[in-house]
Amino acid sequence: MGESRDLLVAQRRDGHRLLQVGGLLFLLGLVVGLGVPKFTLPRLALSTHLLGITQGTFLMVGGLLWPKLKLTRAGSGIGRVLATYGCLAAWTANLLGAVWGAGGSMVPMAAGGARGSAFQEATIRVLLMSAAVSLVCVAVLILWGLRTAPPTDSGAQ
Repeated sequence: MGESRDLLVAQRRDGHRLLQVGGLLFLLGLVVGLGVPKFTLPRLALSTHLLGITQGTFLMVGGLLWPKLKLTRAGSGIGRVLATYGCLAAWTANLLGAVWGAGGSMVPMAAGGARGSAFQEATIRVLLMSAAVSLVCVAVLILWGLRTAPPTDSGAQ
C-alpha cells in the first residue's frame, strides 16, 4: 500500500510540474504574440506564439491527466522530462528562427526563404528533430498509461 501511495504522490508531483511549465509556456506564447511585428521573421514569430499557446495547453492538460495514468515511477519522471523538453525545445527553435531570421531549412512555410548561418540552421534542426522524437515518445507513453481503466471508488456516491 505504501509503495502505491508513493507512486501516486510522485505522479501528482510530476503532473503539477507539467501544469507549472505549461502555464509558463502559455504565458511566454502570449508575450511573443504581443511583439510579432517586431521580429526579424514575423511569420515565424506568429508560429512561435501559437506554438506556445498550444503546447502550453498540452502540458497543462497532460498535468491534469498525469495522476490518472498507469505508469511506473520511472516512467512518470521520464515522461515529464520528455514532455517538458519536447515542448520547450520546439518553442525555442521557432523563437530562435524568428529572432535570427533563420529556419528555412526546417520550417520553410513559416520562415520562407530565410536561411541563417550553418550553426543557426543546425541548432534549429537539432531542437526540432529532438522535440519531435520526445513528443512522439510522450504520446506513446500517455496512450500506454491509459491502457486500463482507473480503479473505481466503490464507496463514492
